[in-house]
Amino acid sequence: MAAGTDDVFQRDFATFSQIVGWRAEAVPDKPALADPSESATYSELDRDATLIAATLQQAGIVKGDTVAICALNSVRYVVAMLGILRAGAVIAPIAPSSTPDSICVQIVDSAAKLLFLDMASDACLQASTVGVPIERVVLDDPAAPCGLAAWLARDAVFVPVDVGPDDAFNIIYSSGTTGVPKGIVHSHAMRWAHISRATYPADAVTLASTPLYSNTTLVSVIPALAAGGTVILMPRFDARIYLELAEQYRVTHTMLVPVQYRRLLDDPTFDDRDLHTFRVKFVTSSPFDADLKQEVLDRWPGGLVEFYGSTEGGGVCALAAHEHPDKLHTVGKPLPEHDIRLIDQDGREVAPGQIGEIVGRSGAMMLGYHRRADLTAETEWHGPNGDRFIRSGDLGRFDEDGFLVLMGRKKDVIISGGFNIYPGDLEQALRDHPVVGDAAVIGVPSRIWGETPVGFVTLRHPGEISAHELRDVANASLGKMQRLSEVRIVKALPRSPIGKVLKTQLKDDFLRTSRE
Repeated sequence: MAAGTDDVFQRDFATFSQIVGWRAEAVPDKPALADPSESATYSELDRDATLIAATLQQAGIVKGDTVAICALNSVRYVVAMLGILRAGAVIAPIAPSSTPDSICVQIVDSAAKLLFLDMASDACLQASTVGVPIERVVLDDPAAPCGLAAWLARDAVFVPVDVGPDDAFNIIYSSGTTGVPKGIVHSHAMRWAHISRATYPADAVTLASTPLYSNTTLVSVIPALAAGGTVILMPRFDARIYLELAEQYRVTHTMLVPVQYRRLLDDPTFDDRDLHTFRVKFVTSSPFDADLKQEVLDRWPGGLVEFYGSTEGGGVCALAAHEHPDKLHTVGKPLPEHDIRLIDQDGREVAPGQIGEIVGRSGAMMLGYHRRADLTAETEWHGPNGDRFIRSGDLGRFDEDGFLVLMGRKKDVIISGGFNIYPGDLEQALRDHPVVGDAAVIGVPSRIWGETPVGFVTLRHPGEISAHELRDVANASLGKMQRLSEVRIVKALPRSPIGKVLKTQLKDDFLRTSRE
């Protein structure tokens, strides 16, 4: 084939590793990656990944083996990831923000044969009480005995590996804070689906500020590199540094989570920045308030596209917010060839306009949970024809135009006095007050009602309103059975590294302080 040309995407299937190799042939000197410390052209990325793959093979890693990575975003992280894939192995990206013991549990669960990590993660693992007898390769310490330079076998000869669509690409752990990890296994076919449907042009400059262990990041970085673009990697998100990099590299594309948009727009220098090079900004991973979407459209050049889906895969919805300003309260319509349906608690499809659990089917679906056939079966729903769908755990309804409106997590529904209360409605009532920055609502035990809703809010201007006053204002706009029993003002809502509100932590904190 003519390497690096658009006919890459006319194929039925190609691996990410193959495509990067073709880009290296077509545009060897084009910048592929950059971080604060180093950069790599496509030829350098391809060459270094092949050397890592050859060294892995010499170390006994064979097709289907797992190799873990626990590090902050960097050029070397992506090189190692590509080298693992080229050797036919499976990547297990692990969050360095997890506790040392949790990191070790995930390494053991993944059955990783080798661990790439950075100096910070290496030091963190020394504190673990679990301990894992695994070879470690430190990516960012060239002087270390276990550093990348010392580990690489310069004379190793790479033996090409035949990788097919159904072979595993990665194991992503959806919860690194629990004692029982849940590894989501994606195939090369699923990653190909992400690559082939993406719209990144070859001249795209993508700024990646979310962590590479997250599917949120991979669904952006992998297609951007496959297209032959340039990816700028931030080890950690910082609003001011993000804006500086956006100007410096004349960024055209980015994938962010909602809380990052809020922090960027709140930066006092935002409106003075030259951001006219942005063409499209993407968002996913957690609910995106309609008012915040509108603010992004008003203040930030370029389009705004929201994706709704899950790490497990299934159906995906997309909302081109700049094309549908009247649908900002929705997450858009299902993508082509994505089948999304709503079911009740008994697994039956609900009537049009009714609320149900969101289930989806597409060419991008997980193989299953790693070594957990029981959990895999629980997350599947089979349609009338026997087709396999993935349960999202989210509740939603389709409006009259076919746009999906999220109603919250199924597990977060509050049952008060026998009535279902959807936290999203109450959270929006709180956010409607001009001094509220963000809001989250949980259900807490009630002797009278079974459960009762409690709101937590952050304020744009602390001291302007009391919690009691804010509760009364919100309740005035809510139905009688929806009313908040209490509102608490907090400095910040607890969030995961990719911005999801940790409602379990809110509930635990509430119950603890209520007993004190």
